[in-house]
Amino acid sequence: MAQKIIIDTDPGQDDAVAILLALASPELEVLGITAVAGNVPLPLTLRNARAICELAGRPDIPVYAGCDAPLEGRLVTAENVHGATGLDGITLPEPTMPVQDRHAVDFLVETLRHEPAGSVTLVPIGPLTNIAAAFRQAPDVIARVGRIVMMGGAYFEVGNVTPAAEFNIFVDPLAAAEVFAAGADLVVMPLDVTHRALTSRAWVEGMRASGRVGEVVASWTDFFERYDRAKYGHDGAPLHDPCAVAYLIAPELFSGRRINVEIETEGRFTRGMTVADWWGVSGRPANALFIRDLDAPRFFDLLTERIGRLDARG
Repeated sequence: MAQKIIIDTDPGQDDAVAILLALASPELEVLGITAVAGNVPLPLTLRNARAICELAGRPDIPVYAGCDAPLEGRLVTAENVHGATGLDGITLPEPTMPVQDRHAVDFLVETLRHEPAGSVTLVPIGPLTNIAAAFRQAPDVIARVGRIVMMGGAYFEVGNVTPAAEFNIFVDPLAAAEVFAAGADLVVMPLDVTHRALTSRAWVEGMRASGRVGEVVASWTDFFERYDRAKYGHDGAPLHDPCAVAYLIAPELFSGRRINVEIETEGRFTRGMTVADWWGVSGRPANALFIRDLDAPRFFDLLTERIGRLDARG
């Protein structure tokens, strides 16, 4: 039976590849996509989520508008990485599929209450604002979540938006703190693992030659790579968010450790830091499976095969 999932996202080129991977995978049943402000403001993340569904030939996937700002403070965005639209690299047609009437937080709450307890996995690959807002609105749904498999945070790699903080956590550290403290089964894909998921020129060119969807993925990667080459000196770009979806399909590709993770919400230099107790020195109980490594060749083989399925459908 397919795993029921809800993808919470702020697309973003790497978010887009994650959504395509999920929609191409029969192991997963995407109940809906909830958009949140993050990489770009909410109107653009909402537009991008719908355009990605249409690219995949899945206009039937319901897309919901979520929170347009963090729980506290002003929104920080990342146009310097993802471009003005969030999906720079190629121009997709304006989506024609509708935005659902319900707010994303209401959809999350109602779905978790309606589906059998433990049957729905939440896959947040942007700031955790929508998830925290749902837990605030209806604390009873926390115990009904199967698990949360998310992209965010860092330990050994430390930060990518400040010296201490990864972007998704930094945008809304209060939301992250509340989700990490909620008690749900949590799997974390930090920069430590996503920076091992580096694209190669051969893989990008293989995507470009595979069909329309592959061509779009290649164009996004071309745009995305320029930032990482300049910042890190990498030959390719890390595909952060697809790691969360790939874990649902092939968890054997990943390895990590159950540890305690706390979120710094007030530090002058460390706001948004994931304080990951990798060595167990704090004595605090483990609250997350913190992933550290992956089999990168098999990860990219999975992406190639699944994106190829979307092109075959077309």
